[in-house]
Amino acid sequence: MSSTESPRGPIDSSRIPRYAGPATFARLPRLDEVGRTDVAVVGVPFDSGVSYRPGARFGGNAIREASRLLRPYNPAQDASPFALAQVADAGDIAANPFNINEAVETVEAAADDLLSTGARLMTLGGDHTIALPLLRSVAKKHGPVALLHFDAHLDTWDTYFGAEYTHGTPFRRAVEEGILDTSALSHVGTRGPLYGKQDLTDDEKMGFGIVTSADVMRRGVDEIADQLRQRIGDRPLYISIDIDVLDPAHAPGTGTPEAGGLTSRELLEILRGLASCHLVSADLVEVAPAYDHAEITSVAASHTAYELTTIMSRQIAAGRDPK
Repeated sequence: MSSTESPRGPIDSSRIPRYAGPATFARLPRLDEVGRTDVAVVGVPFDSGVSYRPGARFGGNAIREASRLLRPYNPAQDASPFALAQVADAGDIAANPFNINEAVETVEAAADDLLSTGARLMTLGGDHTIALPLLRSVAKKHGPVALLHFDAHLDTWDTYFGAEYTHGTPFRRAVEEGILDTSALSHVGTRGPLYGKQDLTDDEKMGFGIVTSADVMRRGVDEIADQLRQRIGDRPLYISIDIDVLDPAHAPGTGTPEAGGLTSRELLEILRGLASCHLVSADLVEVAPAYDHAEITSVAASHTAYELTTIMSRQIAAGRDPK
């Protein structure tokens, strides 16, 4: 597809039933069918960095299956994202499940290739280990980026069993490597027990602000979104979402569930409140469908990715508007 052609959208569900055919994200075309894309939805079926329940390697395809029911118009953002910009499913990045260091390098190189085409990434994990190579790649293009990290956990621990690269360490590594703008870092939805109070002290020293799940409940989504917008400003923003930011009632299919989380409605509304932020790429990780029930987690994840994709598509279209 050339840059002047109209985007190719999802398969028409009035002609081909939603449950028929291969499951690409939102029934969108594959990247090889359109040649180029503005937003690449890409899977990373890797979960060798988990510390508790495995299974997130199957998350990307579970999200794709659940996304069959997504429709082309998003009334919450008053936008038809797949008509505003070309969005395509770029398939999966195949990473070595037996060598974490090699897997991290593979993900980074593949992300480099996709970003070099001008696309933004909507990455479907996989476990949270993959956020580090994705951030490395985005930072090569944009410099140190602002980060919003939606998660029950801090993911700024140092090591597990001496391993530097795990799903609990990506953001400490990212701060150490200088690829994050430490004036604009926030965790959202954190909760649950920690190893000690030092965890919070270390996290604060790295520059992170914390909005707990209790803060969201007490203060409301509009106030929280406004706070986050002010912290981010006009900086290039990367959003990383661990599905366990949601309460297990809304996302049981994950590896490290914690009670007292956000509702799916709260998460979606906060994201919609960030539509004016300069979102350069995003990831959604830790969906482990083996622990899911009735696709609750996968459905929540598919809608979350849809909102993020809508934000990016709107911004791409606005950038083309001569006004």
